[in-house]
Amino acid sequence: MSRMEEGTLLWEPGESRKEKANLNKYKDWLKEHKHLNFEDYASLWAWSVDELEEFWETQWEYFDIQSKKPYQTVLSSHQMPGTKWFPGAEINYAEHVFRNHKENKTAIIHASELRDKAEVSWAKLYNDTVALQNSLKDYGIQKGDRVAAYLPNIYETIVAFLATASLGAIWSSASPDFGTQSVIDRFKQIEPKLMFTVDGYRYGGKDFDRLPVAEEIQKELPTLEATIGVPYLNGKADFNKLKNAVTWQEAAKTNHSGELHYEYVPFNDPLWILYSSGTTGKPKPIVHSQGGILLEHLKALTFHQDLREEDRFFWYTTTGWMMWNFLVGSLLTGSTAILYDGSPTYPDKHVLWKFAEDTKMTVFGTSASYITSCMKGELHPGKSHDLTYLRNISSTGSPLPPEGFQWCYDKVKEDIWIASISGGTDVCTAFILGAPTLPVYAGELQCRGLGAKLESYDEKGEPKIGEVGELVLTEPFPSMPIYFWNDPNGSRLHDSYFDVYPGIWCHGDYLKITERGTGVIYGRSDATINRGGIRIGSSEIYRAVDQVNEVEDSLIVDVPDQEGSSSTPLFVVMKEGTELTEAVRNKIKQHIREQCSPRHTPTGIYQIKDIPKTLNGKKLEIPVKKILMGQPADQVVNMGSLSNKESLQYFIKFAEKFQHTL
Repeated sequence: MSRMEEGTLLWEPGESRKEKANLNKYKDWLKEHKHLNFEDYASLWAWSVDELEEFWETQWEYFDIQSKKPYQTVLSSHQMPGTKWFPGAEINYAEHVFRNHKENKTAIIHASELRDKAEVSWAKLYNDTVALQNSLKDYGIQKGDRVAAYLPNIYETIVAFLATASLGAIWSSASPDFGTQSVIDRFKQIEPKLMFTVDGYRYGGKDFDRLPVAEEIQKELPTLEATIGVPYLNGKADFNKLKNAVTWQEAAKTNHSGELHYEYVPFNDPLWILYSSGTTGKPKPIVHSQGGILLEHLKALTFHQDLREEDRFFWYTTTGWMMWNFLVGSLLTGSTAILYDGSPTYPDKHVLWKFAEDTKMTVFGTSASYITSCMKGELHPGKSHDLTYLRNISSTGSPLPPEGFQWCYDKVKEDIWIASISGGTDVCTAFILGAPTLPVYAGELQCRGLGAKLESYDEKGEPKIGEVGELVLTEPFPSMPIYFWNDPNGSRLHDSYFDVYPGIWCHGDYLKITERGTGVIYGRSDATINRGGIRIGSSEIYRAVDQVNEVEDSLIVDVPDQEGSSSTPLFVVMKEGTELTEAVRNKIKQHIREQCSPRHTPTGIYQIKDIPKTLNGKKLEIPVKKILMGQPADQVVNMGSLSNKESLQYFIKFAEKFQHTL
């Protein structure tokens, strides 16, 4: 794999694409209705953050937000945390999903390892939501009640969420591939009144029975009054062992004559509860507001993903990752949401590219690691599949290296818009993302999002351009958490985001903002590799190691010692059929010396079978670092949050020997 220089211009949008872009339609609207004229994206962004209230008020007007009562002001204050958006307004998220639907148009396309591809019309989605809402009413679900979902990324999950949100109840989901205790740790904190569950699922060609797990979860949730079972693995699944359970077929019996009731709630009332990854201790329950999510997702998906009614929007995700919530948000734009449940590599790595062809997908959302995996697997999707309709590839989860950008142009499609985006569960959106009117530079995220006052701060709290610093938000943002569940004085929320720079959101990522306004993410700032006072992000090391063809994946940590120095062991997973020989070690070191610096050459390179990752695919850099520093694994890692907990055993054993060398 050849190295691509960061910042290399790879693509520029043609005039036709610019003219069709929703961003330009918004600029035209501002000119006509607000007498505001912006020559380029940079000036539009500057106005959106300098005149914060005015910008977000135009979002309200542009998207015609429906409110039962008028709002008193846009922003109660600029103080963080604690500010309130559009106080006085009363809205319903689900109403905005259904308000412009065209009955016979396709709302959702879904498929899985268990189900063939199927299309669902807006009329069916609406009628199924009405039917389920009636059942939820019968169970006494109302505003403020919590509804937990132990469901995969399937059609029924969308219906369950919309029915919940329509009543002003609070949604919270966990993927069935989560460990039993991990689900209990999440749901027990929020005391749900009702739970949805599947009987099982299929992944990588293997079946996983989840009814015994659902039983265990029920036992730990004394507040549960009812459970609705979705027969997914087995169409005739028996849910009788669960208490107060009915099947989906009973609960969602369609009544075509019914209408959906919308419970209006204050703009700042909860919509859903998401969770931090929970790699250390219990996951933090992050609460987002109905209005904040509605407004931010409309903005991000309309202007930065450029979604229109004719689009077919896909993101490979589970219900345990915020990208599922973002995917659901695409329904707000009237576009078609595409769901897939199953392994992205079964029966082979072509499965999602074939799915893109079969669904006439226009936007392909995935992780940077998936693109890197396809690149290392030498796939050529543009040659093996008909991707005529595909116009955008978006990625998140970790930084997409410049070579990943280049691979998309070389092997997928020459004229395609690549958007690497970065944000997080904390805000359920991206801060830095794409724009269809801007050029694409290798390794760079195209722009800071409209209305997001994003800066890169040095250690003195000064904003910097062209230098790597802490990613911060210096002004309020609508989809910031309204609070953490069971955090009455707000101390956990404060300590999570506001204890580094008082009154300023510190996200925990390393960011460089370039002179042209693009951004480069260098990984988590607490996973920085600091050698001799020179700090670089772990993503830079991974990029260098990725150049070594024999290596499949890698993980590096910087472990301080008692002398004030540190060790930087590098762990590598080798491609099938290859071994970590001395020649390969030397090649890895050479790449790191040349592409990072001689100081960042690992103190040791070790071959392992697997990299420990969360269920969302993120590498466990910090927990591994703590294990190597001598901390007990059960205190620094929530095993239920891992996709491959057996991979940690290597590091636990390695730590025993490693401690003697520090």
